[in-house]
Amino acid sequence: MEKLPVMDPNVDDYIRNHSNWQKELTLLRKLVLETELTEAWKWQAPCYTLNNKNVVMIAAFKNDCVLSFFKGPLLNDPENLLVAPGENSRTFRVVRFTDARQITKLKSKLKFLIQQAIEAERSGKQVETKQGPDEFPVELQTKLKEDPRLKKAFEALTPGRQRAYVMHFAAAKQSKTRTARIEKFAPRILDGKGMNDCVCGLTQKPPGCDGSHNQK
Repeated sequence: MEKLPVMDPNVDDYIRNHSNWQKELTLLRKLVLETELTEAWKWQAPCYTLNNKNVVMIAAFKNDCVLSFFKGPLLNDPENLLVAPGENSRTFRVVRFTDARQITKLKSKLKFLIQQAIEAERSGKQVETKQGPDEFPVELQTKLKEDPRLKKAFEALTPGRQRAYVMHFAAAKQSKTRTARIEKFAPRILDGKGMNDCVCGLTQKPPGCDGSHNQK
């Protein structure tokens, strides 16, 4: 008997709460669950893992919904479907959708990318980036050495969230300002949140903050 995928109820709620993208999110979820990946709930969004390692995510935004790949640069993408979600994205790549018909049309190509992502994770391959410990502000390096809990929490963040923090801390010209920024955001990091993630729990567009807390 074929084993049915375990579906996280948080993902059900996520899809229901994004009424504009319910059909698209449902199709993407079904597509991913046809593989061996396990559905999980991380960073207030649906995440799919292999042996507890993050492989892909699905998410809805104001103008589109996306299928995200944690190790996008490792994938063979002959159709050029993958794009970087931001100019500073080192490892993440996404495929964007504005209509369910796009997902249906690209189903075989998307499954090809997902299967590659699974094999890349299974192989243990890592995306080569230019960023190294020497690019971390010395204040951040020191803080992570002093606080093992903070170090573990920082390393558990997605590469994009790590990169955003590093850029923000390093942008300060004075050491005391860099230290102040690190101390300010330490509670967020310990809570597994990125710089722009919602911390009040009121946002209608997780994981980001949409300002809903200002309406209370």
